[in-house]
Amino acid sequence: MTRSLLGLFLRAFVVLTGTALATFTLLWNAPGDPALAIAMARFDAVVPADVIDLVRAEAGLDAGFWAAFRGWVVPLISGNFGNSSVTGRPVWPDLASATSYTVPLALAGLAIGLAISIPLAVLATRHPGSWLDRFAVGIASLGAAIPAYWLGLLLILLFAVKLAWLPAMGATTPSHVILPALTLGLGVAAALTRIIRSGILEARGQPFMPALKRRGISEHALAREHVGPHAAIPVITVFGLELAFLLEGAVMVEVIFGRPGLGSFLVGAIEARDFPKVQGVVILAALLFVGINLVIDVIYRLIDPRMGTQNA
Repeated sequence: MTRSLLGLFLRAFVVLTGTALATFTLLWNAPGDPALAIAMARFDAVVPADVIDLVRAEAGLDAGFWAAFRGWVVPLISGNFGNSSVTGRPVWPDLASATSYTVPLALAGLAIGLAISIPLAVLATRHPGSWLDRFAVGIASLGAAIPAYWLGLLLILLFAVKLAWLPAMGATTPSHVILPALTLGLGVAAALTRIIRSGILEARGQPFMPALKRRGISEHALAREHVGPHAAIPVITVFGLELAFLLEGAVMVEVIFGRPGLGSFLVGAIEARDFPKVQGVVILAALLFVGINLVIDVIYRLIDPRMGTQNA
């Protein structure tokens, strides 16, 4: 078990290092002069060449790729995300402020997805092949086929423009979170409904289930002690992936709905070629993704200890 966990942590370290290097490489080789973009974002005007050269030196862009990468990644190991190339302020306070908008939105979307998917999947599996089962599968397939950005625009058109029930832009009141959370939640519900339904049906179709029923074991006990654990692993897998990808989806949804958060933070940083800010978002997202996957792997081993003897 300990050896497997060490292997998981080693893989997580490799993923984080590769993510940081790949992102820095893409930013470094992006078209245009990053020093010019930073200078124009800092002064909001066309600046002379000597000022651009000064900005290039301050941002470390004249030191070469590896020197610039080392100058950013070494402080990061100690938790220092560096200072913005545009404002000069530390990246972490602004990043934490943006995250405080994005995380509640992602959790609200996850709650909506669970509230829809669990009852729908359970009801569908009570009568496989019935109209309710086909309806659940159809809704899940439709939800998986609709891109989040298009669904968000449809919700804005219906509830904000046509019906004028909910606000479309901003984040000043609790009602502002409803449409973006619903946009995220419907996508989550589509994925989870299919997986939960398939997991329950597969568990109920196991060869040992008829024998247990003949022993007089109640349906509630069968669901708790046999169906639930058997169906848990694929459900946990998709749940963890959806939780990780919710942050990615939340970034896009925030841009659509004009909300503050990681979306506007990242878009502004990319436009200004603010390397420390962009890298901060990427590293934070990678940390959350890797952390969630580590937790999932540990839960796997708690549910089925045999997995601890396999390669991580």
